[in-house]
Amino acid sequence: MIPEVRASFNSSFDESQYQALLEDMKTRFDEPAGFRISETPVFINKETKEMIFSACDAIIEQIGQLDFYALREKYIPETLRSNTPLEDPHFLAIDFGICAGTDGKLVPQLIELQAFPSLFLYQNYLGAAYRKFYPAVPVDRFDYLFGDMTVTAYLDKMKKVILGPQPKEQVILLELFPEKQKTRIDFWATKKALGIEVVCATKILKEGRQLFYKKDGEKVPIRRIYNRVIQDDLLQYPDLQLPFRFNEDLDVNWISHPDWFNLISKSIMPMLQHEYIPTSYYLDKRPEGLDLKNYVLKPLFSFAGKGVELNPTEGMLGSIRDKENYILQQKVEYAPLVKCPDGSYSKVELRILYAKEDKEERLQPVINLARMGKGKLINVSHATDATWIGSSVCYFES
Repeated sequence: MIPEVRASFNSSFDESQYQALLEDMKTRFDEPAGFRISETPVFINKETKEMIFSACDAIIEQIGQLDFYALREKYIPETLRSNTPLEDPHFLAIDFGICAGTDGKLVPQLIELQAFPSLFLYQNYLGAAYRKFYPAVPVDRFDYLFGDMTVTAYLDKMKKVILGPQPKEQVILLELFPEKQKTRIDFWATKKALGIEVVCATKILKEGRQLFYKKDGEKVPIRRIYNRVIQDDLLQYPDLQLPFRFNEDLDVNWISHPDWFNLISKSIMPMLQHEYIPTSYYLDKRPEGLDLKNYVLKPLFSFAGKGVELNPTEGMLGSIRDKENYILQQKVEYAPLVKCPDGSYSKVELRILYAKEDKEERLQPVINLARMGKGKLINVSHATDATWIGSSVCYFES
């Protein structure tokens, strides 16, 4: 994207730098990442940055006009729906593919969005690690953090968002079987950075409306939950017996409320409009004569690319009973963006991460992540033995 920066990085790249980064990660978090780490960061120029944030601003403005209490009644099954106040979401992740526009210029295209926490603390480590181990990463006019934040200011921000007014002992990162999750390196990064415990949902103790966890044999009250449990995961275990329900009225503060996972997601994509947002339709309301070869089929409530059909057919659509739970989204063509040393190119999908403290009125962009790939589906879970693909971070030109 910035030829001179890419050329400088590639010419100075040494495999030993990459291996040193991987070894540092393994030492710091006591295990390697559960997904592939790319050999390179991504460099984004000012023009593309402005386009990305133009779309982000429009998305947030349109989200603010939606009636989420009505959407909660419509989209969340009664067995999962909570009757407690939603409050504001503390997080927002907006995913873009970097695509080739009609005039040959690079343009961002919205792929997905979700009001759910992402790899906030792991990405901070990775951004700093690329700088530490790769001398060719420019320091003066590029950054992976937003709002002119330093690393110290970013960590302070995340403490305020996740801990709020509570002591760290009474705040937990909640996950289902955390040691089995592919993103677990972020759990350990969060524990190391913020000092909070990572607790499996099956280990929670419940007494009335109070929740507790055990630490060093002592029962510790839980006042605030940094929720990382994806509801899709709960559905994978139909016989799972948890000591509490996510839609209960409990004496805890959720960061964020569990209902936001389904409320701000693919379920609202057809409601959003912008030049960088591909057209999408609810499957049960698609117009007649739609050329399916130009659309991707996505289930509304899925995660990490599960259930996505790149080439839907009429027969496939006709067999779906709950059509209201699917969307057809216009296909986009990812651009061959990052030139690799072997002459091949990697495609890039990036995520802008927003966070909000309790006292703040608006979500603020704070950090980003990137995923690189060379196939049709960009996802670190679908990584092959190819190189210069996988988990990465973007450095944006100031």
